[in-house]
This record gives sequence, structure tokens and C-alpha cells, in this order.
Amino acid sequence: MLLRRALRTDVPSLAALQQAAYAMLKARIGMSLQPADADFTAIFETMEIWVEGSAGALDAALILDVKPDHLLIWSIAVAPGRKGGRIGSALLDFAENRAQESGLGEVRLYTNERFTENVAWYQRRGYAIERIEERPDRRVVHFRKRLGSEA
Repeated sequence: MLLRRALRTDVPSLAALQQAAYAMLKARIGMSLQPADADFTAIFETMEIWVEGSAGALDAALILDVKPDHLLIWSIAVAPGRKGGRIGSALLDFAENRAQESGLGEVRLYTNERFTENVAWYQRRGYAIERIEERPDRRVVHFRKRLGSEA
């Protein structure tokens, strides 16, 4: 996998990829999902966006929010036609390496509790449930993984 930093010209393709990647999950719960419906122009200004594919047709995207004490994986998106090819695992590995390169010993992320396959996948990858947040319309599972000597 060859990831590159997204360019401003990638924003429309990024938005289309995010919509496609999250469409099935969005349909399952019947509500808007932040990673699918966000303002990607604003995100481009405030977060790291890494992509794979050409400007007109992105295959994968990883959106990272670098915090002072951890790296937050804001979104992992894989084009529907590319799912099952371990791209998501490669993106997760990249995020963990990026955290370590930044001197951060922890990666965090969150997902909807109803996305049981995602919850199980993150747990298999060594992410521990930190807490479950009760919201009026959903339960959000917050994960964390300590890296390196802190693990």
C-alpha cells in the first residue's frame, strides 16, 4: 500500500469515498455518520489525511487527529470494491506507526456499538475498550491501544 498525504484537490474524491465506504453502516442504523457526512474541507485544514489511489478515484483514506498525548483515528475508509484485501489492517498499522513517529504512546478511536464486526476487529488488533458513551441515539465504544514500551 502506497499512502500519500491528501491534497486539497483530493477533497471531492475523499468525500465520495467516505460516503461509499460508510453507506452500508449508515443504512444499518438509519442515521447520519460523522465520517461520511463531515465537512472534509474543514477536516483537511485541521487533521492529517492519508490516501491511496488517484485524485479522481481514491481506494482508501485514513484521517488522523494528532493530540498532545495520543493519536486519534478519526476515520478508516476503504472503497467497497477493495474491502477484504487487508487494506484496513494496513491503514491501522500505518496509524500506529505514525503515532510512534510522533512520539505518542497511545492510539485511540471510537465506533458505534452496533457495528459489532468493527468492535471485534479492533479488539483482535489489541485495542481495549476504554468506555462506552451513552448518547441519546447511540452507544459509542471508545478504544485505546498503548504502543511500544507503554503497551
